[in-house]
Amino acid sequence: MAKSEAELLLHDLFVRGLAGDAAAYQEFLKKLSLHLRAFLGRRLFGWPDEVEDLVQECLLAMHNQRHTYQPDQPLTAWVHAIARYKMIDLLRAKSGREALHDPLTDDLAVFADSATESSDARRDLGSLLGTLPDRHRLPIVHVKLEGLSIAEASKRTGMSESAVKIGIHRGLKALSARIGKTHR
Repeated sequence: MAKSEAELLLHDLFVRGLAGDAAAYQEFLKKLSLHLRAFLGRRLFGWPDEVEDLVQECLLAMHNQRHTYQPDQPLTAWVHAIARYKMIDLLRAKSGREALHDPLTDDLAVFADSATESSDARRDLGSLLGTLPDRHRLPIVHVKLEGLSIAEASKRTGMSESAVKIGIHRGLKALSARIGKTHR
């Protein structure tokens, strides 16, 4: 299914669910679970338990904050923003800060206009990734951000598949430590 088709279907089911159609809302949650599992799985390769926990956390946050969604805005952008915040919470938790189960509140920036936040997030992520050596940064960019497979990233970087996996693991660990230090 093309992204635009997925967006249209999810949006339609969600809006119908908000209007009181329980069957549409149940179908939305089922399809959104699959979408989130794929979205988070590409970014948290090798952490299947965390992916499942994050899917549930995201669904709960979206359900609790469904009243903040603006139907004229792209649904997947709203969903992905929440998922990214939950991933950041996970990285903080992995670095010793337990934030995975903190509730999202109405005044949280994720529910504001996402255009500047998206730009800020890309800039911040670029800055963080820029602190990593190429052997860690490139595998993260190719696999976690661009969605390439390990084999594709291996071909693109000239690294072995094992080196790509190790680069991702060590790079994410280093990023988690940096994020933990900046938020203490």
